[in-house]
Amino acid sequence: MTETLDIKISRTTASRLEQTDFDNLPFGKTFSDHMFVADYANGEWTNLSVIPYGEIGLSPAISALHYGQAFFEGLKAYKHADGKITVFRPDKNAIRFNKSAERLCMPTLPEEIFLQSIATLVDIDRNWVPSQPNHALYIRPFMFATDPYLGVTPSATYKYMVLVGPVGPYFSKPLRVKIETHYTRAAEGGMGYAKAAGNYGSSMLPARKATQEGFDQLIWTDAKEHKFIEEMGAANAMFLLDGKLITAEAKDTILDGVTRDTVIALAKEWGIPVEERKVAVAEIIEGAKNGKLTDAFGAGTAATIAPVASISFEGEEYFLSDPKTREFSNKVFDTLDAIKYGLAPDTHGWNYLVSE
Repeated sequence: MTETLDIKISRTTASRLEQTDFDNLPFGKTFSDHMFVADYANGEWTNLSVIPYGEIGLSPAISALHYGQAFFEGLKAYKHADGKITVFRPDKNAIRFNKSAERLCMPTLPEEIFLQSIATLVDIDRNWVPSQPNHALYIRPFMFATDPYLGVTPSATYKYMVLVGPVGPYFSKPLRVKIETHYTRAAEGGMGYAKAAGNYGSSMLPARKATQEGFDQLIWTDAKEHKFIEEMGAANAMFLLDGKLITAEAKDTILDGVTRDTVIALAKEWGIPVEERKVAVAEIIEGAKNGKLTDAFGAGTAATIAPVASISFEGEEYFLSDPKTREFSNKVFDTLDAIKYGLAPDTHGWNYLVSE
C-alpha cells in the first residue's frame, strides 16, 4: 500500500468552470482551476501543494531559462459513463519522467509523488473532465531548474508542477506528412529519448516551414544519413507494411511513447507480427508505390491515433488508402477508446482510478 502523502490543498474562491466553453476546446489553451507545485532543495522534495491556477514568481536568472534544464510529460484522464475518472497508464509516464530527469542531470521524482500529485489534482478538478466522445482532461507534469545563478552547472533547486485542462482532438483530419531530410531532431548520444523542452524548441523552425508548404507534420529521419525514419513531431510513426506492424526502435533518439507501447501490445495480442527496428525511408516509399503500405499513423498521448493520408519525399507526394477503410488503425483507435472510457474490460490494468 502506497503511503498517502501530505499534500496541502488551497482551493480557489473563483472557479472559471461556468465560463468555459466545453464545445470549443483548442488543445492546450484551457486550464482548470488548480495546479500542483512542489520544490526540490537540499536533496528532498518539499512543499507539496495544490493551489489555484495562476502566475508564479520567478527570478529572471533561473538556470532553466538560460541553460535549458526543463522537461515535461503528457497524459490524459477520462470520464466513464458511471462518473468514474481514470488516468491512462500513468506508471509508464512516471518511469519516462525520471529517465528525462536523469538525462538532464536533474533530480528524480518518487513515483508516489508523481502518481498522487496527478490523482489529487484531477480529483479536485474532476468537474473539468469532459464528457464528450474523443475529449479528455490533458495532464502536463513538468520540472525546471530554479537556481538564480548564471553558470553552466546543474541547478541545486528545482520546481515540479502539474497543470490540467480539458481538450478535444489534437488533429482534426488525416495528416499530410513530409519526410525531413535536412534538419535533425535528435542525434545518437543526445537527448532525443527525453521529453526535454529543448528538443521541441529546435523542431519549431522546420515544422513551421513544413506548415507553410501545406503539410501537417514532419517525419524526422536519422541525423547521420537521413535514410531511416525516426518519429513525427507530435507522435511516434507506425506503419503496417506487408502485414507487419513496423516502427522505429525506442533508442536514444526515439521517444519511448506510451501510446506506441500500447499499440504494440494490442498488435501482438491480435497475432500481428511486430518489428521494432530501423525503418528505411526507401522501404516506406516503395510500399506506398506498390500498395504494400496499407496503414500509416502517428501514435501519441495528444495525437492518440492520427492517420496519415499522404507522405511526401523529395518533392513527390504519395497518397495512401482512405483512412476510413483501414482495418488496423481503426481497430486500435476503437479499442483504446473503449478501454479508456470504461466501455470495455481493462484486462491489462491500464486505467488508474482516481478515488474521490
